[in-house]
Amino acid sequence: MRRLLPVFLLISALLALAGASSAQAKVAVGIADNKSDMFTDPRFAALKVKYVRVMVPYDVLNDARLTVWLDGWMAGAKAAGEKPLLTFDRSRKRPSYNPSAAQMAKSLKGLRQRYPFLKEFATWNEANINKQPKTVARWWLALRKACPTCTVLGADLLDRGNVGSWAKRFVKAAKRTPKVWGLHNYDDANLLRTSGTRKLLGAVTGAVWFTETGGVVSRHNNSKVKFPTGPAHAAKATKFVFSTLAQLSPRVQRVYIYHWNTGVASSTGVGDERTWDSGLIGPDDKPRPSLTVLQGLLKTKAG
Repeated sequence: MRRLLPVFLLISALLALAGASSAQAKVAVGIADNKSDMFTDPRFAALKVKYVRVMVPYDVLNDARLTVWLDGWMAGAKAAGEKPLLTFDRSRKRPSYNPSAAQMAKSLKGLRQRYPFLKEFATWNEANINKQPKTVARWWLALRKACPTCTVLGADLLDRGNVGSWAKRFVKAAKRTPKVWGLHNYDDANLLRTSGTRKLLGAVTGAVWFTETGGVVSRHNNSKVKFPTGPAHAAKATKFVFSTLAQLSPRVQRVYIYHWNTGVASSTGVGDERTWDSGLIGPDDKPRPSLTVLQGLLKTKAG
């Protein structure tokens, strides 16, 4: 029996490694970026990802300029065969205004009518920063009712200290748990830690999509949370997202890297390139080390 034990342990270890590889392979990869030029970039096409994310003001269709921009983005996503996820955010005209549940439902219905292939939504961007859980819970319930066949994420949450408690309060207010949560775990990714992601996983049930994550090259957003930046660090953080954070639980189903390229800030006002740079492609249009990491994980070659 003692002679068989080392063999048994070896087989167990190999099975565990195979299971980890299988779990990693099951994590779907997407790109989050509000700029539509990535859809015509051969390097983006070469990655063969099938998921993309865009963030829009909840009243986007009330602004002609923003509507033209979103039409272009959606047309690019559709032509590229991508499945879009749309996250609602504050109005650009009334940034401090909280819409009613009826207004949120009307927004979703309008977007569904304009883009019938759009079937995935996140209720609010980084809601645990400045929104009450009960408010976002009302929005989420209204969005689900407006499109019962759509996938509606409870919210996109930031991996700060309140992420778990905020999510619990959301569930209490909604009297039900979302099937999917969104998470922006930049702090975990760039500090090479797991605490924020674990807090959400431990607080609630349901699948988790990293709707924004990745390594940060530079930022000037006055955040009190400090972490290293730079191209080399961004590559290390990107690798950590997949090797460690995405492996914390089989409930982690998707990873959206933010963002594709770094250029002039979007004329729509929904881009943040002046204060944040985590692009896989630099402002010189050259690929960064983090893109090489992603290509290796996806086993693709540069376009």
